[in-house]
Amino acid sequence: MTLSDLSPVEVSRRLGGGGLTIRTGPFNFRIVSGIQSVAEGLAALYSDYPLADDHEFVDFTVTLARSRGLRRWWRPQVKFTYDGQSPFAPLPVDHAFPLLEWAMNWCISTQAHQYLCLHAAVIEKKGLAAIMPAPPGSGKSTLCAGLVSRGWRLLSDELTLISLTDGLIVPLGRPISLKNESLDVIRQFVPGAVLNRVTHDTSKGSVSHMKVPVSHVNRLNDQARAGWVIFPKYVPDAGAELTARSKANSMLELGRNAFNYTVLGLAGFEMLADVVSASDCYDFTYSRLDDAVSVFDKLAEGRSA
Repeated sequence: MTLSDLSPVEVSRRLGGGGLTIRTGPFNFRIVSGIQSVAEGLAALYSDYPLADDHEFVDFTVTLARSRGLRRWWRPQVKFTYDGQSPFAPLPVDHAFPLLEWAMNWCISTQAHQYLCLHAAVIEKKGLAAIMPAPPGSGKSTLCAGLVSRGWRLLSDELTLISLTDGLIVPLGRPISLKNESLDVIRQFVPGAVLNRVTHDTSKGSVSHMKVPVSHVNRLNDQARAGWVIFPKYVPDAGAELTARSKANSMLELGRNAFNYTVLGLAGFEMLADVVSASDCYDFTYSRLDDAVSVFDKLAEGRSA
């Protein structure tokens, strides 16, 4: 059963009751919330995701609820709770859906230590993955959304999970986060893209998420091996250009982008070294998505798993 098998009324009823458990990649999230925008966001973006059965293990139970007291009536807020903890300050209630996405990332990055967890987008073609770490504002998610709409498979927009057992990259496949000018860029580049309601005035500006193609959701069990580590940067009016980067420097920078590098110790170091050793490493600048797609496709033509 997928979320689309439930009526909007049933989705809201389950969310407001015991919760709705969605399977995304290797994790089952039970989501509890009586906030309508959460139900609407899930229905718009997660309709193709499988629902976990009642007897299945739940990795994370997350709750988004309206703050109580006077806040119910004056500038209402939403509060995120996980396992009795509230790690974030409450936000305006209309920020509930992006808060859910950020909170799901927080759950994984702080607790899923069976993986080396990098702050990086990751996409796949011909069995090989391109890991793309980059700071906010670098155009990482825009590039990721553009490539996913042109034949590359989405593994994750925010978190690269590398199994400590076999070094394979495990898909999460959740919606792609887009901000500010990127929203219009993707609307023009992908006319059929499904984006949920835009949330304005967040800490990241205006935010929406792009739905993942169903063919990608159906391959959430298909892992990939690292083929490239690419540091992308959007530069206005620049041509699409790849520049080789040393493996030593790439490993240092990837280590800075790892959430649990120090937690994993030697195991994390050795896994990161294996990933970099197996990968071609580049810096990449671009301004036009068509040019970026052409460069990435040529990379894929030159290698296979």
